[in-house]
Amino acid sequence: MKWKMNKIPEFILSKEDVDELKNISLKDVINGRLFTRSLIANQLPFALFLAFFAFLYIGNHYRMEEQMREVAVLNKELKSLRYEAITTSSELMFMSKQSEVLKKIKSKDLNLEELTEPPRRLKVNK
Repeated sequence: MKWKMNKIPEFILSKEDVDELKNISLKDVINGRLFTRSLIANQLPFALFLAFFAFLYIGNHYRMEEQMREVAVLNKELKSLRYEAITTSSELMFMSKQSEVLKKIKSKDLNLEELTEPPRRLKVNK
């Protein structure tokens, strides 16, 4: 497929555009005359499009950092709750030992006795 001369892409700069870019000074950038040049003005919508995505990217980054801090706080809380659950479970296991139950029964004078013979199974006829 051959390219015709009238289908030259727009991004190829003409000699006038190149001369216009060479004449840009720091003073033009500071006082804003840079944006009045035709070459720059034609690219302004694309620059605004890029600026919009830059703001989205920065906002997304800050949101991600905030969520990472929240995850770190929740992990610390989870770890402390896990330790508390293990401690509570071990205390419950200790309190439910037969010797500890006997001590509590004797200290409260409930008049209960420990079985001396194993439990038996009762059979009931229907």
